[in-house]
Amino acid sequence: MGAVQTANPPSFESVWAILERVSKSQEETDRIVKENAQGMKELRESQKEYEQERKKEKAEFNERLGKYINLFGDFTEYMMAPKLREKFKDFGLFFPKTYRNVSVKDENNKTILEADAMLENGDKAMMVEIKTKLTVERINKHIERLEKMRKHADSHGDKRTFLGAVAGVVVDDESREYALNQGFYLIEPEGEDLIITPPNGKPKEW
Repeated sequence: MGAVQTANPPSFESVWAILERVSKSQEETDRIVKENAQGMKELRESQKEYEQERKKEKAEFNERLGKYINLFGDFTEYMMAPKLREKFKDFGLFFPKTYRNVSVKDENNKTILEADAMLENGDKAMMVEIKTKLTVERINKHIERLEKMRKHADSHGDKRTFLGAVAGVVVDDESREYALNQGFYLIEPEGEDLIITPPNGKPKEW
């Protein structure tokens, strides 16, 4: 039976070298983790500062927008009604009566619809929706409003024809084209004046 051979134990130097490499590797790992943690902290702080700045900008924008909306409201209150009467004469429409903030109620005194303005004569009534920013969704809401008005009028023997108009300070191309294609008159401010664009084709009647 041959002699059993045993492996020589590793030298102190070789074990120390391995431990040094492990230690350096761990230090490098700790350094990377620490740098990443610091980076994430800085990123979170930067994101927090960004969000705070955005909130501040949004609050300032809303404040300016609110003032602009109020200005537009004042503009419509003092200038739109009489100007609309004059402007619609160019389209052969004569409205001696003009009302703002019209509310229509049912028999139980429940409000079924509201309109920003209504121009009337004996045969026709023009319901006007006024928005700072006019959108397709708001135009569709005005269509629904006119349909409700027609139904309410029919139930009360009101034989007038109802027309529709939409007004906006900001009107993009899509909303402008959509409003005109739906048979609405489009009203837009121009300085201290108003411009009215007639519908594409015949104005829709309700």
